[in-house]
Formats: sequence, C-alpha cells, structure tokens
Amino acid sequence: MLRTRVMPCLLLKSGRLVKTVRFRDPSYVGDPVNAIRIYNEKEVDDLLLVDIGATVDGTGIPMDVIGRVASECFMPLTYGGGIRTLDEVQRILAAGVEKISINTCAVEDPEFVARAAALVGSSSVVVSIDVRRRRLRRGYEVCARSGTVRTGIDPAVFARRMQELGAGELLLNSIDRDGTMSGYDIDLIRHVTSAVSVPVIACGGAGRVEDFGAAVKQGGASAVAAGSLVVYQGPHRAVLINFPTRQELDRVLN
Repeated sequence: MLRTRVMPCLLLKSGRLVKTVRFRDPSYVGDPVNAIRIYNEKEVDDLLLVDIGATVDGTGIPMDVIGRVASECFMPLTYGGGIRTLDEVQRILAAGVEKISINTCAVEDPEFVARAAALVGSSSVVVSIDVRRRRLRRGYEVCARSGTVRTGIDPAVFARRMQELGAGELLLNSIDRDGTMSGYDIDLIRHVTSAVSVPVIACGGAGRVEDFGAAVKQGGASAVAAGSLVVYQGPHRAVLINFPTRQELDRVLN
C-alpha cells in the first residue's frame, strides 16, 4: 500500500452516483455497486461514500445502499451524510463500514463528535469540513448543509476544535474547487494542516495525478480524495470509472 492514501470520493443522491460542480448541478454518473466493483479491480486503498441529499433533502441515511456497497467493497469504506444519532453510527458500522464521516452535525452539535468518538473510538470518526472563500474579505469559512449555510467560522479554528473533541481524521472539502478539476486549494490545505496533528484528507479540485503530489508535498495533506478525476475521462467528461496506476501514483507521491 502507498504511504499516502489516494481515494475516490463518490457522491450519492437518491441511491445513484452523481458528480457536482461547486456542490451544485449533480450529474448522474452510474450505479454505486458497479463503480465499487471497478475500484476493487483497481486495488484502490480507501473509498469515501457521501450522500449529498441525506441532510438537505431530508432523505435520510440510505442503509440499503450502504449495505450493498459494503458487501461488495474490498477496501476500507467511509460513509458520510445525514448522521445525527449514535444509533445511526452503530448501524452504519455494523453494516460493514469502517469509518463514519460527520459534517453538518459537527457544526450544529459539536459535542456529538465527542459522543461518537467515545462510543466507537476516534479512529472510526472523520469530521468532514466544507469550506468556501469569504465573500467580502480574505480567508475562508466553514459551511454546513451541503455548502448552503455559511457559518463565518475559520476552518483552522474549527479543525482544532474537532481534533480536541475526538475526531481521528479530517476531510477537507474546497467547495470553490469541487468538480472544477483546476487543482487543490493548496493555501486552504496548508492553513488547516498547520493547525492540527490528526490526518487531513484533501478533497476538491483534483484534475490530474500531479495534483495529488502538490496537496501532500506543498499542502501537508496526509491523504487525497478525488471525484471528477476518477469518474470522468477526456475534455468532454465522458463517464468512465477509472483510477491512476500504481506507477503514476508512485511517481508523484514518492
């Protein structure tokens, strides 16, 4: 396994895989189980599965989809989307998921992170931090509810608090770079990684394999996630579930 984990970030909406651009305009890209089978063949290290409608649309946690994906998934699986209770945490992990990712609930009820960590251990708790650039001044702010609610909270401050509450890992999402394939926001990644000691997964903007190396070597990320890069092919974004070869990853990460 590579020292730096590289993982697909797959988005769910109404049980189907979609891809967004700046958290908007979800486009259908396939069936989740079929995608998992392809990533199994490509020996992916880890996989992130996030339901983007569970909180905002009120659809709830898709336990049926989680169960089907977990039964097919050969690699460690993290699920996020709509998690608000400890019972939900236990049910998701019991379905075969290795880690749960808490997003909106971490903003609205931060102590839930501590309760979850106390129940299942920090190593199973990821806090997902969605971030936008501020509108009228320099810097960044944390957003909730799929990026629709601006909190005014600096992501480095929020990341430190999540670490203190027991998060074992942080998933840092740049809303402004999501789906653009224009490269990670290295300044944002560095801003957060310099504030915490837990691993940070960089997400949002990967457009080529070299972007992984930049996120790690320049930004200080411990792991990297990608969406568009691993579900699209070519300038016209034809849907093709894919993943870089080990040789390509070794070249940019080692």
